[in-house]
Amino acid sequence: MSDELATAYDGERPRLVRVAYAILGSHAEAEDVVADCWLRLVAADARDPVRDVGAWATVTVARAALDVLRSARVRRESYVGPWLPEPVVAAVPDAADRVSLDDSVRYALLVALERLTPAERTAWVLHDIFELPFAEVAAAVGRTPEAVRQLARRARQHVVAGTPRVAVDATTHDRVVGAFLVAAAGGDLADLMRLLDPSVVLTSDGGGVVNAARRPVVGPDKVARFMAGIARKDGEVELVEVNGRTGVAFRVAGHLHSVVSFTVDGDRITRVDIVLAPDKLASVLRG
Repeated sequence: MSDELATAYDGERPRLVRVAYAILGSHAEAEDVVADCWLRLVAADARDPVRDVGAWATVTVARAALDVLRSARVRRESYVGPWLPEPVVAAVPDAADRVSLDDSVRYALLVALERLTPAERTAWVLHDIFELPFAEVAAAVGRTPEAVRQLARRARQHVVAGTPRVAVDATTHDRVVGAFLVAAAGGDLADLMRLLDPSVVLTSDGGGVVNAARRPVVGPDKVARFMAGIARKDGEVELVEVNGRTGVAFRVAGHLHSVVSFTVDGDRITRVDIVLAPDKLASVLRG
């Protein structure tokens, strides 16, 4: 094993984790896939030197992530209540230090990708987000270039339907979420409802381990009342970044209870996603 190989792989690692995370919706599983890929790279390079580490590793990581996702889908079919992606959470930085997170891991996008088949998701992620040509996507998915072109096309339709129509910058997102949190803390249902889209959906994921709504809560009135009820509970609310956008970490007796992600479309909230499942919160704060 050469130092050059290790250096090249370390340089690709952040991108490879994003690829695997976008496919899997689990940061922990993405890191495992990328770690395993390094061992495969060492073995492959020993047999025949790998000239383009980035290209080789991207296809290998995507193929491995696809295999993991197929297995995970079987488990998720028996999951208790809705399944939400594992969030990537960090402290909210000062405005001057804020760096936009790659759009490939926005939380609303990861939720939308759950509607896709594993093959559709992998094809769309590789082509539309990471801009791989269809020939390389085909190598990862195990289909012909024309077949993965069709997979990506179908996936694109679902993604467009499930993500915000209006691009919202961080400042607008923060303004809407900030106003919503103030209204929730004050128990002002009228103000809460004015900030919610008519088709707003709230989803909570407890994994069958902790108490959570087993079905999505739909509509401004029901979502406003649900959030006002949460705000009345004893606990500490901390602003955090959830996949690059301001959200909330809720602590009870000093322990992390839940992480809340908000999706803003225009000037209203269209989704509220609450992750309570302990396994998804175990290592949730990533600096």
